Amino acid sequence: MADELLFNPRTYDPAHFDPETRRLLRATVDWFESRGKRRLIDDYRSRVWLEDFLAFSAKEGLFATFLTPATDAARPDQRWDTARVAALNEIFGFYGLDYWYAWQVTILGLGPVWQSGNAAARARAAELLSRGEVFAFGLSEKSHGADIYSTDMLLEPDGHGGFRATGSKYYIGNGNAAGLVSVFGRRTDVEGPDGYVFFAADSRHPAYHLVKNVVDSSKYVSEFRLDDYPVAPEDVLHTGRAAFDAALNTVNVGKFNLCTASVGICEHAMYEAVTHAHNRILYGRPVTAFPHVRRELTDAYVRLVGMKLFSDRAVDYFRSAGPDDRRYLLFNPMTKMKVTTEGEKVIDLMWDVIAAKGFEKDNYFAQAAVEIRGLPKLEGTVHVNLALILKFMRNHLLEPVDYPEVPTRLDAADDAFLFRQGPARGLGSIRFHDWRAAFDAYAAVPNVARLREQADALCTFVGTAAPDEEQSRDLDLLLAVGQLFALVVHGQLILEQARLTGLDQDVLDELFAVLVRDFSGYAVELHGKDSATEQQQAWALGAVRRPVVDEARSARVWERVEALSGAYEMAP
Repeated sequence: MADELLFNPRTYDPAHFDPETRRLLRATVDWFESRGKRRLIDDYRSRVWLEDFLAFSAKEGLFATFLTPATDAARPDQRWDTARVAALNEIFGFYGLDYWYAWQVTILGLGPVWQSGNAAARARAAELLSRGEVFAFGLSEKSHGADIYSTDMLLEPDGHGGFRATGSKYYIGNGNAAGLVSVFGRRTDVEGPDGYVFFAADSRHPAYHLVKNVVDSSKYVSEFRLDDYPVAPEDVLHTGRAAFDAALNTVNVGKFNLCTASVGICEHAMYEAVTHAHNRILYGRPVTAFPHVRRELTDAYVRLVGMKLFSDRAVDYFRSAGPDDRRYLLFNPMTKMKVTTEGEKVIDLMWDVIAAKGFEKDNYFAQAAVEIRGLPKLEGTVHVNLALILKFMRNHLLEPVDYPEVPTRLDAADDAFLFRQGPARGLGSIRFHDWRAAFDAYAAVPNVARLREQADALCTFVGTAAPDEEQSRDLDLLLAVGQLFALVVHGQLILEQARLTGLDQDVLDELFAVLVRDFSGYAVELHGKDSATEQQQAWALGAVRRPVVDEARSARVWERVEALSGAYEMAP
């Protein structure tokens, strides 16, 4: 019997979506499956551009259906629906991050357009999508990275309401083929943030010069240069502070996609790893007969389930967001930082079991082991997102307010607020519902109760031993605190989704045993930080807990893992 918690192409039927979404998701799975594993791996290894995939997408209207907001739609099934975007992320991750990347940077490239009041640019984008074109997001630069305060893309007024743009961009996905590139720059005649400009460029224009692909991959991560590129008034998407806000708000939308891509990568790799380990005989016994192997594969499985539960629940907060409910701005960097680093742990645990098999060129796993590393490093590093998460810690832990309960959001609605998020500031004023309610609902689950003890201890830390002004400049110490806080938020949304989906309590308890160990590990790390005070050191050791051990529970969860052997293998 297939595991209902993991994506399996053999049994996948997204019946919870509307008929057209269901058809497109299933058609995408069938397209990959019909190509087979050998072709999938060969294309990855030969670094070919994704023309056949993009031709399939264009033929089916995939990107146009999923990425055109309802206000710009030509058909009733076109909308921006984060739930189905997440489902497609998972599928692309399952088959290869190159496919996901072309889609992801198209999402980023569309962000400034769909936030713009420029009707001509919006109509142009909708038309390009309908033709199957991809998009690009021209923000990063070689010298400055994503430091948009320091952009060297310069726009000189042309005296006719437009500009001439000169400068280069770096790390720009789809820069080789994008029908529209959203480019961030600054005017030469206006100082400060009022001089920012977002404009639409065409990669096929003679003044657009493609320099190279800066990575060795099918992902075309380009360097390009504009030389005296003509920017007409109808090409201008945003000016001044609105351009700055559009950049950050676009990343808010695009950053979320990394979590479900990580989930897909880990799912495919897990089928391979468990099947190999369970069928390999070592010293006269299956590899999976060894206790340490069972522990590693079980930990990998429950971590993966946690990744998926957290990501699914975060979708609901994105879709229910509005000017008075911006809780998604915490859960978004959590999906980016926490879920993607959990993905690395999942791959590492499985790789320790399958060892040399993880390097073989005929397996998906070797590809997964490389690709899983990239996601924590895209759309801001783990450190950047941890620092962002810390901004919400006090309000989240100590100052809850009442909110109406957010339901599961699988309805066929347009997530219009994502493109009218408003000014990218005011994070300190965002409030949250009481995280304790999610834990209280599972107070009888031993390891949920154990993590709750640690979460309560963290509240005490924030109230009595939080870093002072001088320590607040020690980012190394702050990041250790951020990891502790992230575990509380991670556990909270997992529990909310567990309640909504009726998750098996054995799986939940086993997962929280892992999270209790994680919390203890980060507490010990905080204890060892150079600037930790004696009070903080004492608190850290006092927060260490041993998970509640239940051999019968662990054995039942292992049976679920063992059943993955042979449950899915991609056709040759």
